Amino acid sequence: MRRCWILLTVLAAVGCSPKIQAVYNHYDAQVAPPPPDYSRLEHWASLPDKRDAADSIPLNSTLRNQQAIAAADVFFVYPTIYTGKPNERHPWNADVNDVTLNREIQISTILNQASIFNGTCRVYAPYYRQAHLYAFYTNHPEDGELALELAYQDVRAAFQYYLDHYHQGRPIVIASHSQGSYHTQRLMQEFFDDKPLQQKLVVAYLVGRAIPRDAFKKIVPTERPGEIGVWASWNTFSRGYTPKTYDKYYPKALSVNPLLWNTTEEFASKELNAGGVGLKFTMVPQLADAQNHKNMLWINKPYVKGRALLRTKIWHRADMNLFYNNIRENVALRVVTYLEQSAVSGTRN
Repeated sequence: MRRCWILLTVLAAVGCSPKIQAVYNHYDAQVAPPPPDYSRLEHWASLPDKRDAADSIPLNSTLRNQQAIAAADVFFVYPTIYTGKPNERHPWNADVNDVTLNREIQISTILNQASIFNGTCRVYAPYYRQAHLYAFYTNHPEDGELALELAYQDVRAAFQYYLDHYHQGRPIVIASHSQGSYHTQRLMQEFFDDKPLQQKLVVAYLVGRAIPRDAFKKIVPTERPGEIGVWASWNTFSRGYTPKTYDKYYPKALSVNPLLWNTTEEFASKELNAGGVGLKFTMVPQLADAQNHKNMLWINKPYVKGRALLRTKIWHRADMNLFYNNIRENVALRVVTYLEQSAVSGTRN
């Protein structure tokens, strides 16, 4: 059954489940699943010439998949989907050959998040040996770090394959959510920050993870909708709610309002929301308002039928869904700006 990305909360308790804990010994690299081979199409969740969920267009919209004529590329890294009972053979990291898990990745994050970019960008999204959600909650964090390291090495290998075989000097958008942003922060530091490839960066949307404002030496946070070579991040909660982990993660975190594209605490009403994606991948106009508050993004209850019954406080799963069309319009604006500035200066060609 397709997961509801609007009404479900983050599975914060999963990592602490006794049933899941019972599966785990200390991390053992010898039992890791086999590595992906990015020369094989089946090890990519999305490619421009492959039929996949990133080609989709929300119901109740007039949007179009325009990857065939897109002038830029997006490299998208999906969040943690490996959250249920772990595979007993490979408990710490997902197997990229797991057909059932790959289908879940397609109908959840690739459909609801990666498709945002198909109006302006060719979409590249690798399957990778993502760390199980437990890696973030284990009582032995060194084991979780090893699982996350394996996942990052796959993301890095996929990006290097993209550069070597697909890039061809085109403008690049980086986009990710949750665990994906854990990896893309590092990817940005390694490949873009104060590196020659920074000239090809249009924008990076590193969503769903508390990333420090000073995470990069030369890549600055966005403060205007049309800036290029910048980055954005936000973590969405109900107005008035502060997570228990606030003191650990959020005092220095970046929060960009995806309705205003700046870090001010100005309130943005739902009228500025060009449309979010709700149940059954359906576009909902004016789905949510937004306001930065102490490095978090606060929203009132989404403006859907039955909103009075909503009790969700953590809107992590919907960080991108709530602002689907605003992100889509924003990346289009930034790509146009990038191309215009490149034509004028020639410095980005």
